Amino acid sequence: MKSALKYLKPYALTAVLAVIIKFIGSVAELVLPLLLDYIIDDLVPLKDVTLIIWPGIGMLVCSLAAMFGNIFANRLSVKSAAGMTHDLRYDLFKKISYLKSGQVDEVTVPSLVSRLTSDSYYVNQMVARTLRLGVRAPILLIGGIIMTFVVDVYMALVLLACVPFVTVAVIVITKKSIPYYAKKQACSDDMVRAMQENISGVRIIKALSRGDREKRKFHAVTERLGDTDFSAKRVMSLTNPLTTLILNLGLVAVIVVGALMSAGAGSVLAVLTYFTMILNGMLGLSKIFVVLSQGVASAERIQVVLEMDERQFVGTYPAGNPDYIVEFRNVCFSYNGVEDNLTDISFALKRGGTLGIIGVTGSGKSTVINLLMRFYDVSSGNIFVGGRDVRSVPPEELRSRFGAAFQNDFLMAESVRENIDYGRNLPESSIQRAAESAQAASFIAGLEGGMEYNLAQKAANLSGGQKQRLTVARALAGDPEILVLDDASSALDYETDAALRRALAENYPDTTKIIIAQRVSSVMSADSILVLDDGRQIGFGTHETLMRECEEYALIYRAQMGEEV
Repeated sequence: MKSALKYLKPYALTAVLAVIIKFIGSVAELVLPLLLDYIIDDLVPLKDVTLIIWPGIGMLVCSLAAMFGNIFANRLSVKSAAGMTHDLRYDLFKKISYLKSGQVDEVTVPSLVSRLTSDSYYVNQMVARTLRLGVRAPILLIGGIIMTFVVDVYMALVLLACVPFVTVAVIVITKKSIPYYAKKQACSDDMVRAMQENISGVRIIKALSRGDREKRKFHAVTERLGDTDFSAKRVMSLTNPLTTLILNLGLVAVIVVGALMSAGAGSVLAVLTYFTMILNGMLGLSKIFVVLSQGVASAERIQVVLEMDERQFVGTYPAGNPDYIVEFRNVCFSYNGVEDNLTDISFALKRGGTLGIIGVTGSGKSTVINLLMRFYDVSSGNIFVGGRDVRSVPPEELRSRFGAAFQNDFLMAESVRENIDYGRNLPESSIQRAAESAQAASFIAGLEGGMEYNLAQKAANLSGGQKQRLTVARALAGDPEILVLDDASSALDYETDAALRRALAENYPDTTKIIIAQRVSSVMSADSILVLDDGRQIGFGTHETLMRECEEYALIYRAQMGEEV
């Protein structure tokens, strides 16, 4: 809560000004019934119109002050809340961008999206409405009671007796509603997750005619969200009728007391007006409690993310062999901390060499890359890049040595050039060289505008192979020391894949290459090949060595190439 609300500090002056103006407008509103009582009970009986002019002008001034004061204060409140929300969302987005992969796994992407959108909105509403109603409502409530005492003590006592009952009702109801709003936001995360899955898999859903099934799943998710929201609002909906009932009973008692005490018409009218103000004040406070219930729950969810330490520890570790650009020593790793996803992985790769990694789906190929680029830290063992343990190198420095292209990499809805350059301000020669080496230059030339051709969202106006060639070009454009291709040529035909490997060898001879592939043809010419199965290293060596010594590799080769060993 504190982490979220600290963003209001830069807008404190605007917020304070809004409070002051709102205070003045509310006080002016409180003066109106008192002037009305004075005019009706004291001046009207004198039957002198001239005596009413100045009090009438006073009522006009107070009315204008109340109206324009509330309008101006509301605008300042909205401005403060909007500025605070802008800064909060920016920092939350920045924090999310730098979270460690394990932290993202823990919170989940749908939940992060929900916290960045709906949760920040509820915090905005909490601040804006509190600034708007949080001043006016208490002033109308407390000021109305005080002014009622000024007009008539006995009628004021009747109203005052109602306040404790209303206060207890509001507090109890609000306390019960807060857990419901926290649960509602969790259900909102599930809805975002369902939407993401449907949007990402829309082609498969259509191809398999599973639209009805997905509708039923989404209906179940939205129904849970609706039920939770209904439960929260059902509890909070008791506030207004209960408050109104208690105060209306007080109103009846006020009229009865006024009649018994033979109070003047102006006094009764003034007390009834103050009663309306008190009622509005109580209803305003109940609305504040509603937005506070939602806002507090959302602020706490945001605070959890803001307080995460995204920094990766950089320590001192023993050095590795500087003769190798990449070296794994007895590396073990587990995503969940229960069972290993990688077990005792050891290999080394010399500078400028090529390493192929092959294995069935789920064998741990991408996990090797995740550890090498330190998206995750090893459970045990050591990983060295250039003879330095990756945990002893600042992440920015470590990752600046890599160029990476992944199978399902993303492309922005911008021009081809901007996607390859990716804000690095690379020279045109590097971009062109990368595009040619990635076998992308030919299809880029055929696009309308060439390098200036704008991609659609998710590059929907390109084929799968074209997308992969662009991501490879982006990885190459920075002339990396280590190039990682994580199944980045799976959508390429054999001829284009072979041409890509030849271009890499010719145009980037000093770049160390790590190629993850499902096809033997993509890695068989590598200097070394790592064969994985169920997170274990079952083979390492050249193609010829593995054909002799690794039965699983030989089986993959025969299955794909149709040749006997």
